[in-house]
Amino acid sequence: MARVRLSVAERREELLRAAVEQIEARGVAAVRIADVASALGVSNALVLYHFATKEKLVAAAFTHAAEGDLARLRRILGRRTTALRRLRAAVRWYAPTGQAKGWRLWIEGWAGALREPALQDVTRDLDRQWKGAIAEVIAEGVAAGEFACPDPTGTALRLTALLDGLAVQLTSYRGAVSRARAQEWVDEALARELGLEREALTASAR
Repeated sequence: MARVRLSVAERREELLRAAVEQIEARGVAAVRIADVASALGVSNALVLYHFATKEKLVAAAFTHAAEGDLARLRRILGRRTTALRRLRAAVRWYAPTGQAKGWRLWIEGWAGALREPALQDVTRDLDRQWKGAIAEVIAEGVAAGEFACPDPTGTALRLTALLDGLAVQLTSYRGAVSRARAQEWVDEALARELGLEREALTASAR
């Protein structure tokens, strides 16, 4: 059966999805242009036509993944409900026990960013936008009198550091900590940062 002819935008989207899958499976260092091309049954030349180099393909793939995650985060934080419910939903989704991005991909991204400036820019921007969005909803909750938090920016940084660290433990060292225990720690940290009892988080989900 002949392949359906795709527009330039559709082809790029297809290549980026395949690149994300191959990076998750093989790692940033090991993935090749040929792996992405083979996964789609296209030529290496076609991939290079759209992205020129492996480095540009990898950076674009991470940008693609980051944009998807940020769009989901904005939908969660944009719900018409209390700041506490939105914040808890966002943290639960982002946590390594939730339904967020494939953590193997982002651990690969952090490692690759040590050597690739373009990839470092992508991961830094995702981190900045995530922290900013969380700090903003925390500030909304404080203004509404839902909870107390003297430093929304610091709280967003500490929560992100905890979630990212737990992601490494759960993804790289299976069995080091249970998913249930990790979720307990996340809830406890969030409650502590907001000056609430942990039961208040559970009540907010109802």
